[in-house]
Amino acid sequence: MNIREKLEEIELQTLSPKASLSRNSKGRTRPEAPHAFRTAFQRDRDRILHSKSFRRLKHKTQVFLAPFGDHYRTRLTHTLEVSAIARTISRALRLNEDLTEAIALGHDLGHTPFGHAGEDTLAKLLPGGFTHYRQSLRVVEKLEYDGKGLNLTVEVRDGIALHSKGRGKILDRRREDLPVTLEGQVVRVSDVIAYVNHDLDDALRAGFLKETDIPRGLIAALGKYHASRIDKMVVDVVESSLKAGLDRIAMSDEVMKAVVELRDFLYDRVYNHPEAKEELRKTEKILRDLFGYFVAHPDGFVKDYPVGDPVIVRVGDVVAGMTDRYALSLYEQLFFPKSWRT
Repeated sequence: MNIREKLEEIELQTLSPKASLSRNSKGRTRPEAPHAFRTAFQRDRDRILHSKSFRRLKHKTQVFLAPFGDHYRTRLTHTLEVSAIARTISRALRLNEDLTEAIALGHDLGHTPFGHAGEDTLAKLLPGGFTHYRQSLRVVEKLEYDGKGLNLTVEVRDGIALHSKGRGKILDRRREDLPVTLEGQVVRVSDVIAYVNHDLDDALRAGFLKETDIPRGLIAALGKYHASRIDKMVVDVVESSLKAGLDRIAMSDEVMKAVVELRDFLYDRVYNHPEAKEELRKTEKILRDLFGYFVAHPDGFVKDYPVGDPVIVRVGDVVAGMTDRYALSLYEQLFFPKSWRT
């Protein structure tokens, strides 16, 4: 018995009967020989962590565009916070932490520059629309590793593809709208727990909100402080999921109602704040101009993969993959006039 097989045996002996076992994975699109000392889900986590798209997350907007303060979240720090919350929940429920972490680290790889404004812009420009969760799946299946993809397991790809429904239900009772694994469902709820808390924290730091703006009912239901709110939500998910017999990941009606109200509050007061909307209106012009330029001049910018995809779709891949600062720099290079040299 090698090290990987021993680890798989430990999973069998220690994890919940409802957990996803590495040895029972449905496998990969391209079959691979098992690793000597890493389980299938450990390999997926490592592949995502070492990918180019993961590294680019550090220069992609979460909410506030190119903030001058050092303490605002980026798409990378958001991803790490989701991973930490999801692992805590999974460990408490004795689910597979490696699978949970792999899904969490990969869930936002397809996010655009300039946050959700970038996503909204590409949705208007691409014939088939655009969502960051579908693009995240496209990144790991068709774009990374020079078009070969990361060849991740079925379970990780499923969790990435179904980690979000925008402002839809967080934990839909319809099975077909949820990740097939409990670990994937954990990431889905952890994503929301992370962003409603850290986006509120950043909005307070930026002066978009004052503590007194937060509705009293939300403070009463979830707590006054950042850490206490996260703890309240995490504890509730663990307790509610256990009460449901781990047939699904759950949240109590009381806490779910408060989380949805907090999310709606952030949309009304932060994401649609006039100052933020004005800055992000400018980013829409940047992405539209870059998109049009790439369509007209694909050479040197647009990859020749995925094979068979039209140019306009591959242009979408280029734009979605950009960091904020690269998009700004390239825009200046392509569209700003340069001084004559003497």
